[in-house]
Amino acid sequence: MPNYKNFETNAVRTQTERTQHREHSVPIYATSSFVFNDAEQGRALFASEIDGNIYTRFSNPNNDEFIEKLCLLEGTEDGMAMSSGMAAMFCSMAAFLKSGDHILASRSVFGSTHQILTQLMPRWGITHTYVDLQNPASWEGQITKNTKMIFLETPSNPGLDIIDLEWLGKLAKKHKIILNVDNCFATPYLQNPAKWGAHIVTHSATKFIDGQGRVIGGAVLGTKELIKEVRFFARHTGPAMSPFNGWLLSKSLETLAVRMEKHCENALKIAQFLESHKEIVWVKYPFLQSHPAYELAKKQMLHGGGLLTFELKGGFERGKKFLDNVKMLSLTANLGDTRTIVTHPASTTHSKLTGDERQAVNITDGLVRLSAGLEHVDDIIADLDQAIKKSGKKAKKDK
Repeated sequence: MPNYKNFETNAVRTQTERTQHREHSVPIYATSSFVFNDAEQGRALFASEIDGNIYTRFSNPNNDEFIEKLCLLEGTEDGMAMSSGMAAMFCSMAAFLKSGDHILASRSVFGSTHQILTQLMPRWGITHTYVDLQNPASWEGQITKNTKMIFLETPSNPGLDIIDLEWLGKLAKKHKIILNVDNCFATPYLQNPAKWGAHIVTHSATKFIDGQGRVIGGAVLGTKELIKEVRFFARHTGPAMSPFNGWLLSKSLETLAVRMEKHCENALKIAQFLESHKEIVWVKYPFLQSHPAYELAKKQMLHGGGLLTFELKGGFERGKKFLDNVKMLSLTANLGDTRTIVTHPASTTHSKLTGDERQAVNITDGLVRLSAGLEHVDDIIADLDQAIKKSGKKAKKDK
């Protein structure tokens, strides 16, 4: 397939070859297996002497189109679609690690990723060390002879911490370690970790890539050599994406640039509103000048993303009253939707972390995560404002 100069064109015009029906929109290939023209073709396909589809657990035209688009947009050589974001995270680690290996990981990771590192990997003798995002100079000292991978999110979930990808790329190259970056929050439109030296880029496609809260999916992208290992692992363990989801996600990529522009525009305006509100203790958004890594975010991201976090005066109880008083905004644990979503990480997405673990990554009990949707920003702000005011009145009554 051609590689066009611009992001939007690649996202729209990358598609599988048309069938004899001459369809404009790619059909859904809802089939579990594919027939061989003859016995020799079947043999050659299984021997990997020729390329082609065998079984949808291995590959499918819809999933292949989705991955080819993502590779073009991320600047990677190859990739594989997965049944969910967490399947992608797990496969991106398990495909390369064995007993005795060590992972160096950012302390700020999604709750389920934390469970993989702390509860599942130790079952197979794979250890990890969490490193402090606020002290990147300490990372190199934590590398051991058994360290095989560096894993991180940037921006992180939900703290929106930013890590210097260029510096990490050089560190990984120096020590010959696989650098694995979860790029879910930024998407390939805002940030390309491979450009800075990442060997593996992972996605929960469920979020901004889908963009409408419809399907579950994930992806692992990287060099051909590394994805060969991922494909072998996934082929025999079965975390395959369904053709329907692959079809939907490929379609979603066609509008990713337009959607992310609006998500980011809305998020910045919401962050600025909250930062000026007298009832807000703090706001964190990568493209606010008050963000501690503002200059770094501007260097490696096109825009600040669709997510922000904040805390109301009154902590957990005030935050709970605020959530109970929103009218238009959605209360759910998802993000990246057309609809604006507010979430309380300490009691939902990161509830399995201990209080000390949450404190270590600045997830306060009153922290609220907001995923800016595509509604008119004035309506989003109006709902936030009325919920803030009502939660304040109830807090005074409770006293």
